[in-house]
Amino acid sequence: MSEWHLHADAKFTVGQRSEAGVKPENEDAIGIRIPEGPLLSNKGAVAIIADGVSAAEAGKEASETCVRNFLYDYYSTPETWGVKKSTTKVLTALNRWLYGQGRHFIDAGKGYVSTLSCIIFKSQTATIFHVGDSRIYRLRGNEFEQLTRDHTTYISDNQSYLARAMGLDVNLDVDCRVLDVEAGDLFLLSTDGIHDFVKSKDLRAVMEAAQAHQSKDPEHNSLEDYCQQLIEFALENNSNDNLSCQLVRVDALPQQDVNDVTQKLTELPFPPYLEEGMILDGYRIEKELHASNRSQLYRVIDTETDKVLTMKTPSVNYEDDPAYIERFVMESWIGSRIQNPHVVKVVESTRRKSCLYYLTEYVEGITLERWINEHPKPHIEEVLYIFEQVIKGVRAFHRRETLHQDLKPGNIMLDRNGEAKIIDFGSCHAKGIAEITSPIEQDGILGTAGYSSPETVLEFKSSIRSEVFSLGVILYEMLSGTEPYNGKLNHCRTKQSYSKLRYTPTYELNPLVPFWIDGAIQKAMSLDPMDRHQDVSELLYEVQHPNPNYKKQNKAALIEKNPVVFWQVLSLVLFIAFCVALYF
Repeated sequence: MSEWHLHADAKFTVGQRSEAGVKPENEDAIGIRIPEGPLLSNKGAVAIIADGVSAAEAGKEASETCVRNFLYDYYSTPETWGVKKSTTKVLTALNRWLYGQGRHFIDAGKGYVSTLSCIIFKSQTATIFHVGDSRIYRLRGNEFEQLTRDHTTYISDNQSYLARAMGLDVNLDVDCRVLDVEAGDLFLLSTDGIHDFVKSKDLRAVMEAAQAHQSKDPEHNSLEDYCQQLIEFALENNSNDNLSCQLVRVDALPQQDVNDVTQKLTELPFPPYLEEGMILDGYRIEKELHASNRSQLYRVIDTETDKVLTMKTPSVNYEDDPAYIERFVMESWIGSRIQNPHVVKVVESTRRKSCLYYLTEYVEGITLERWINEHPKPHIEEVLYIFEQVIKGVRAFHRRETLHQDLKPGNIMLDRNGEAKIIDFGSCHAKGIAEITSPIEQDGILGTAGYSSPETVLEFKSSIRSEVFSLGVILYEMLSGTEPYNGKLNHCRTKQSYSKLRYTPTYELNPLVPFWIDGAIQKAMSLDPMDRHQDVSELLYEVQHPNPNYKKQNKAALIEKNPVVFWQVLSLVLFIAFCVALYF
């Protein structure tokens, strides 16, 4: 599948220098990585600087480890992860390794401690991660700003110590800041051997000179010369530390004209009308499985391997709709990165494509929607067995920072062995991809209204708690055979319409449902997202483990809802007990 539309047009000019200065050894470390192609778009460009703490004795090893490992590990994280999640995971692992190494050498007084400041440019934003007293500055036009704050504690005017650093404590507290970026922005990263000995006005003057020089002569990279100038400036002011700095200028940001995007997206034409027996790129059309105004699904046979597959093709209704085409192209890309036995597997074509489509494994079975219709009063154990598999599939999406956004019985298949598989990636939202600026306006509500949370319908906002809501609706249907709120979710479009909804407990529709399972469902389907479970694992735990609080709440609700029936039943029980007492 072509991934051209993920490519970035970001361009940078960079320069960096690092010297030991008056010290016998250089314990600073610096690094810049600007990848090419999809990696630049998915992960961005990185500049990182680290200053090993001399008092820790293993400062050099610590700073080099921070820079080297970060530049490798960050680009090894899943493409669907956002910048913050990817960086947090990497920094946490790095910090624990450094801390562990430091404890290993504690008897020798040796520790692995370093400052770290890095900036990640992705799309039209820059994300800063910072711990310690190295710094990041920005010059934008006439505005000069220090973007980080030093994590130092002063004992006296002449004595201070680092309050936060990599490897200093098992728990890492990192500053994170997200900034908008403009073409022409110039960033400076430096260690204290420079900025402690060069006044802010002088730092600014050098950056302004570098900016002016670069603007006049863009073909010649002079930024390294200005880095050297900063080092010499600090040495003249009696710097007694290692000296390192980096200059990064943003020359261009990714921005495509919608006409250009449309042209590239439509390089592959829509497939022709497909009929049984036709062969497309070596795949024989066996049967149309499903057709809607948005897409078609076919059962196909690979003529080379005889393997049965499913082919999804776009609808010709959207042949001139760039937003639809982009989303269709993205479906298989997102799906191919979700590897889980309870998520349908995207199959990469072994042959060059002549038109727009993608392939998945073929699941022989029925949809959960059909299963619900065929099992109006199912066994609770069977329902929970299927539901657990669905949860596992959803968790696979969430671990990739991806929301499915259209969880419903029709998008869940049950194979011949009763194993559940989530299908259809058409509404997925991957955070790592969403961070990339798109010139194409996307649809509002992509999921199905009857399974979408109020915040999704009203505010076009989705989260893990929104997925919890959808799963609550699905479990409600599986246990009761009917839609919650008498199917009125399909018609809710205002806050007022949602406020009129009245929840009917599942145990009133299916007496076999325990109070505590219904309590968990009711919590999952709360109209306020903050009242729901925090994640899908919490929901699964509550439907598998009795929560006595739900039972008490439901008893109280029964008294309040049907007081006459409650007192009639209670009177009957007391009368029977009285008769038994008289008899004996």
